[in-house]
Amino acid sequence: MKNPFRKDLVSRSRPESCTVVIFGATGDLTHRKLVPALYNLQVEGALPAGVKIIGFARREKSDEEFRSGLEELNKKVSRSGHDDAIWSEFSQNIHYHQSEFQDQAGYDSLAEKLDEIDRERGGKGNRLFYIASAPSFFDDVLEHLKKAGLSESKEGCWARVIVEKPFGTDLPTAQHLNAVVNRTFHESDTYRIDHYLGKETAQNIMVLRFANAIFEPLWNNNYIDHIQITCAENLGMEGGRGGYYDKAGALRDMVQNHLLQLLSLVAMEPPTDLSADGVRDEKVKVLRSMRQWDTPELVAENVVRGQYIAGHVDGEKVVGYREEDRVDPESMTESYVALKILIDTWRWSEVPFYVRMGKQLPKKATEISVHFKEPPTVLFNALAGGVPGGNVLVIRIQPDEGISLRMVSKIPGASLRLEPVKMDFHYATSFGKGSPEAYERLLLDSMAGDATLFARRDEVEEAWKFIDHIEHAWHESKNPPPMAEFVAGSWGPKEADDLLSKSGHKWRRL
Repeated sequence: MKNPFRKDLVSRSRPESCTVVIFGATGDLTHRKLVPALYNLQVEGALPAGVKIIGFARREKSDEEFRSGLEELNKKVSRSGHDDAIWSEFSQNIHYHQSEFQDQAGYDSLAEKLDEIDRERGGKGNRLFYIASAPSFFDDVLEHLKKAGLSESKEGCWARVIVEKPFGTDLPTAQHLNAVVNRTFHESDTYRIDHYLGKETAQNIMVLRFANAIFEPLWNNNYIDHIQITCAENLGMEGGRGGYYDKAGALRDMVQNHLLQLLSLVAMEPPTDLSADGVRDEKVKVLRSMRQWDTPELVAENVVRGQYIAGHVDGEKVVGYREEDRVDPESMTESYVALKILIDTWRWSEVPFYVRMGKQLPKKATEISVHFKEPPTVLFNALAGGVPGGNVLVIRIQPDEGISLRMVSKIPGASLRLEPVKMDFHYATSFGKGSPEAYERLLLDSMAGDATLFARRDEVEEAWKFIDHIEHAWHESKNPPPMAEFVAGSWGPKEADDLLSKSGHKWRRL
């Protein structure tokens, strides 16, 4: 049988050479993720020839000073190691451009620099603008790019923009930013990035479902009991992150984007094709079908928020959330959230999706677990202990990317005893190499004009509609749901366990 996806994969657009302009180039994202990703692509021969990188930031730096700082961190974080010869060649294409984000003259001189690069390249003027600055500067960068004429594509070339998260802080701000972006760039040239979608296992969700006949017929409420999506972090507010996090919280920082994106991939209907809009059309339908928790009572019943108090993580004593640096001692910002989501479609009617995210949990892991309904156990009722649980399909997003399927098997021996066993697939061992970093795939896709793994305008806004009801109940209602507490190093508050036990479920142990 022919692979139904083969035609689309073969005809996928190739990445094209361009100049990558990174706004906020002195920040951590550029040093730890973006430039190492481009370097790794260079090492593997995947980076189009002639790619130039311009760092745009406010600090005074020479090209050499900028390159030196990038090299120092690349030696520590590059997944492919650091080769001095390759870096020497790669870094010659890195330049620095100093300007305030609100200074139009800086953008005009940037336009002159880009035109000069185009002349050197023989007129090929593809530009990829990556906005990695603080969110407060997003509007400024976009509007000044437009005034400088940089958002318009030249004949036979393209100009595209990648916008980092957070894409707004609620629905009105997201709509405002969408309006600014669409006044500057066409929607088809706008790439709202969510690095979780660049992870190999996230990309594999559709293949797992739609290219394997053993799964898709079972992927509905006839056979699936419930689904869990967990993002656990074993860190707190290190590195001065408390100032940002105390304004955002777990719900807006992770659930609104990363985890709802994963949920939509798990719950979507088969797309008509593998084009960007074919896939994103189906994802939007999922987000629109989520039942709204639009009253404080519904939020209290279906959502739990919490903060960690002092405890121990990885054997080290840690302070509570409200004692963290740059966090308000009376903060009502959640560092943990667990919620029940219902999707009102025929496929998923009354199948709960449980989503949780927390800081200072026992380990770092992100996974999706699909819990199938248990078969009739009448044959084994006489056995001591009965049947030990049902089938669970686990999709591990990080750190150990892979897929496992839990089944029940007989223990070897004369007596009839049952025990759960796992069929386990690891990317690194099965394919002989580790998965590329998410930013590597996403940068290549943006150079190729493939927006499949990027959020569309309506996706972002539908996600915020759902989140805003919960935020309103927490911070603006007269009788807000309480803030739970849990000891750092534990798996979250008792209230989160109670959320599942009401339906006869419990969190899977990671």
